[in-house]
Amino acid sequence: MEQLKNCILNQVSIKEKAMDTILSVFEPLEIPKGEFFLKSGKTCRQMAFIESGYMRMYDIADGKEITLWIGNNGKFITSLSSFIFETRNNWNIQAITNCKLYVINRENHFKLNKTESKWLEFDNILLANSFALLERNMFAQLHTTAKQRFQTLLNEEPDLFKNVPLQYIASMLGITPESLSRLRKMN
Repeated sequence: MEQLKNCILNQVSIKEKAMDTILSVFEPLEIPKGEFFLKSGKTCRQMAFIESGYMRMYDIADGKEITLWIGNNGKFITSLSSFIFETRNNWNIQAITNCKLYVINRENHFKLNKTESKWLEFDNILLANSFALLERNMFAQLHTTAKQRFQTLLNEEPDLFKNVPLQYIASMLGITPESLSRLRKMN
């Protein structure tokens, strides 16, 4: 739970009592490799902080898995619109490796938003970061080459290439596994 505490403290300054209140509503959860945190078509009622392991968010289109995002330790993962608006979720969230999570349910999340101003501040930063990531990924798909997207990911998340199957990384980059292999050889 220390990693979750540090994640929050890296974004907002918070008093110990408020931090204890926030941390008290997170529950530990272990998900074995291959198991799902969330399946498409369900309503998302939880948000998870990844303490350790790798999870991916993906969809299946025309029988093909399309990876949207891969999260690892120190990051939050959820189906944001489903979690916030209680709508049907469009994504699968699956453990790529054994994962240790800290999970907050929707009810406690919104209760904290009303009672702990620093949680609300942190939540707003999480939301802004989610939108920024979405914008960045959309821009990259439209305005950068596969080689540039590969190089950026390699520079920012080198451990992904050691811990995540390459077909998931290729899908996230919007390229074929063969193209990813060629890019890796050129590097």
